[in-house]
Amino acid sequence: MERLRPGFIFSERYRLIGHVASGGMGQVWEALDDVLQRRVALKIMHLHIQEDAALIERFKDEARFAAQLTHPNIVTIHDFLEFEGLSYLVMEMVDGLTLADLLSRGPLAVGQVRTLLYELASALAVAHEAGVIHRDIKPANVLVSETGAKLTDFGIARSISGHSHTLTGQVLGTANYLSPEHALGQLLGPASDVYGLGVLAHEMLTGEKPFDRATPIATALAHVQDPPPPLPEGTPADLASLISSCLAKDPEARPSAALLVKMLEAPAVEEDVPLDEEDPEATALMAVPRRAIL
Repeated sequence: MERLRPGFIFSERYRLIGHVASGGMGQVWEALDDVLQRRVALKIMHLHIQEDAALIERFKDEARFAAQLTHPNIVTIHDFLEFEGLSYLVMEMVDGLTLADLLSRGPLAVGQVRTLLYELASALAVAHEAGVIHRDIKPANVLVSETGAKLTDFGIARSISGHSHTLTGQVLGTANYLSPEHALGQLLGPASDVYGLGVLAHEMLTGEKPFDRATPIATALAHVQDPPPPLPEGTPADLASLISSCLAKDPEARPSAALLVKMLEAPAVEEDVPLDEEDPEATALMAVPRRAIL
């Protein structure tokens, strides 16, 4: 998109400042909203896929689904517009690095992992309550700023009860973070996002992707068949147990995002605190002590 350059104005309003990142669907640029005098991010769909109706609908889905969600740990979508043949999203501008950038430097401290898990579980709890599944939880889709983590890129999200623009038999997502049911092409629910969060947590503690294999197909099969490698020695038992629960092969055995939030925000205790045995999700995590975020 040669015409994209600093100073170019979209829709007589959004003035491009600088290129931020590129992905499979489009480019992200920092821009100035000349009307409201605020910095925003524009996600501009690649020109070569503008004529693909299914991809255009998926791009619109990102706007529709993310616009339903209001939460400090979810990037806010302001608008979806078209200008001179280009479709683009207007989003909150977030200053910071992606989680992928942070992980390129090595493992994170336990306290930081707890905090990021809490923030991302909070975001997913709100999305799931609104009936939205993200379906692509990975480090590149997490922005980390001074105000906390923010989940972004709902490009392949779908409604829990509705249809998606995925073709029958087509598996979208990133092989290193696919849930077993996703890898098998089965129907997905909120538990698939929780699995992705478990993979993220494992990678944050170890600095390595837990199911990384030589090919995407081998990696997908590893999610289905192989246990995750052990966490580093010294990982707190409660955190290790929580991550293990998120990585359960059976989606029914995983905690909900809302339960993860409760587990991670509860006051610190010296011993395990019994949970409500009437709650099947709580029963699945009976062995996880509730501790404060460090």
